[in-house]
Amino acid sequence: MSRISSKAVFLVLFAMLLGADRARSAGSGADPAGDFKLTSSAFQADTTTPRKHTCDGQNISPPLAWSQPPTGTKAFALIVDDPDAPGGTWVHWVLYDLPGEARSLPEAVPKQNELSSGARQGRNDFPSVGYGGPCPPPGPAHHYHFKLYALDGKLGLNSGATKTEVEKAMRGHILGEGHLVGRYGR
Repeated sequence: MSRISSKAVFLVLFAMLLGADRARSAGSGADPAGDFKLTSSAFQADTTTPRKHTCDGQNISPPLAWSQPPTGTKAFALIVDDPDAPGGTWVHWVLYDLPGEARSLPEAVPKQNELSSGARQGRNDFPSVGYGGPCPPPGPAHHYHFKLYALDGKLGLNSGATKTEVEKAMRGHILGEGHLVGRYGR
């Protein structure tokens, strides 16, 4: 029986660990190089969301625009939530199956199950379909995370899906992500 050197064992274990790490990354759909920029003409990143986009105003969605997504993007999904809510993360908007050619969403996206583009809207925590603006209790400002996911295909979920259902359907299909944070307090 031949002896295997400790160096050979180390190299084999290192190669196995490297392969497992790459497989984990591929399975999650995460690709740090696939991130792209998400912006709004209504507010700058990490600044106050205008009142008209909150429950204290017109409660309409802000306009959003994004840079070129990763190659192979066939669809987008958008999730807007507030991790600062007293009872845990509060979901404000779920939108999915937005065509991959889209580069923006207008202000005041209609609060309906399906949009003319074929995009579908899910249930937020108010609970209703479409956008529900910031509406925090009195106290420090909350942070509202707009997360736009570039996907390798449509999710095919029925209208009214929850954030959890959309996140589950996206697993292994995310090519990149755009992220924007707005703040609002009362």
